[in-house]
Amino acid sequence: MRTSPFRATALRSASLLAVTLLLAAAPVAAQSELAVSLPAVAARRAAFAERIGNGVVVAFGGRALVHDFSTFYQLAAFRYLTELNEPDHALVMVVRDKVPTTTLFLTKLDARTAFYYGQRTDSTNSVARTGLPARSYDAVWTVLDSLADTGLPFFHIPDVETMDFSRADTLTRGQEAVKQLAKRHPSLTIRTAMPQLLAVRAKKSAAELALLRKAVEISSEGHRAAMLTANPQHEYELRAAIEYEFTRRGAERPAYGSIVGSGYNGTTLHYMRDMDPVKPGDLVVIDAGAEFRGYAADITRTIPVSGRYTKEQRQLYQLVLDAQLAAERNSKPGMVIRAAADSSVVVRTKGLAALGLIESEDAQYDPPWRVDCVANPASCKQANLWMIHGISHGIGLAVHDPLQGDQNGGTFAEGDAFTIEPGIYVSTRALDVLPDTPRNRQFKAKVLAKVKQYENTGVRIEDDYIITEKGLERISLVPREMDEIEALMRRRRVIQP
Repeated sequence: MRTSPFRATALRSASLLAVTLLLAAAPVAAQSELAVSLPAVAARRAAFAERIGNGVVVAFGGRALVHDFSTFYQLAAFRYLTELNEPDHALVMVVRDKVPTTTLFLTKLDARTAFYYGQRTDSTNSVARTGLPARSYDAVWTVLDSLADTGLPFFHIPDVETMDFSRADTLTRGQEAVKQLAKRHPSLTIRTAMPQLLAVRAKKSAAELALLRKAVEISSEGHRAAMLTANPQHEYELRAAIEYEFTRRGAERPAYGSIVGSGYNGTTLHYMRDMDPVKPGDLVVIDAGAEFRGYAADITRTIPVSGRYTKEQRQLYQLVLDAQLAAERNSKPGMVIRAAADSSVVVRTKGLAALGLIESEDAQYDPPWRVDCVANPASCKQANLWMIHGISHGIGLAVHDPLQGDQNGGTFAEGDAFTIEPGIYVSTRALDVLPDTPRNRQFKAKVLAKVKQYENTGVRIEDDYIITEKGLERISLVPREMDEIEALMRRRRVIQP
């Protein structure tokens, strides 16, 4: 932070001046230059059509919200193919010999409604705005019925919010339309085109990487703001500091529900209530990322409420950081993605054994969920009780986006964007839910005292990365070494007494 040239006599005046200087020093990016061009979107459609070969592709965009209390955001798949961030539209792409002909079907607002919500893209300006011709949405069924008689196979892009929950999200307009289409044309072949689209989305273009960098930059500043929040009393104060910074720097929204879990709550992976007190001596797991022009960042830091880590917290934190560094060393172009995860597991398992939180590196237990320990013995290792989630996923238009490894045999490649996020979560609650078996009784008897020593300590460290022609690049440059975090948190009294 800059030093003020003025001497303020009142402590509050000095603090306000420090805040003003900090904001003035914040970099101002030329955000208008960060966009995906119409030719780039056309290239996306061409690459997708090449994978389809021949067929009719039908995609429905997101629906208008049924209330006025939040903002519409387009579905990732529809945005990728159109960059049209408006509700209630559809796309029909006819692909012959890998060459696409694409038409938008647009829902027009009546004149009175448009006064409330603004004008939408229509057939008169669609080419200028999207590069695509357009017709009224009312014509979509006539066109689909006609195309059903051509003999071309049909492909549908499910209009789901996220592929993570696609099986549970079946009552959508698009999927209901596909059911009706199948009834009207019983001999018609209809398949999902999501695998082909995800394969194209996996490799990020230069324009996409620029948008991701911006989302990550904004998110990083949000995490710094949390570390600089003085004397927080509740989890929501830290969330407010993060999300304020997201908004101030131009993010459209949080990329997902911000996780701010203190103490016991930090051992719950997707805790998003964010309402409980934060107490000195506790750690706070903060998993939060911003969305910028549709592109999602995903960063996690674990910080001490008091500003200093305890001995036990340092031991677990360093173990998680070492696991992340091991995964980084195994995340290079051409390397097998699985090796990165395996290396982080090895590091954490050795560390957990050394700390006495498991009986040995190979010791097993009987999980409280269904798993075949004979067929899959690795799933029943005691270490997995304290590190139950994976360490990586792609990022992009969705916070869980595809990687090229999904298609190329599981290796990293240039154009990949992803996270590395190992964690360890220790709580007697985990022991309490174990089935009462001889093996579990022995496990609990051996480790209970140590578990109580580390009780309610959750640590997750998550960073965002891209693979470039030079190799792996970490793009989330938030302090992550404990000494760095403690040094930054010592400045809290300067920002807010």
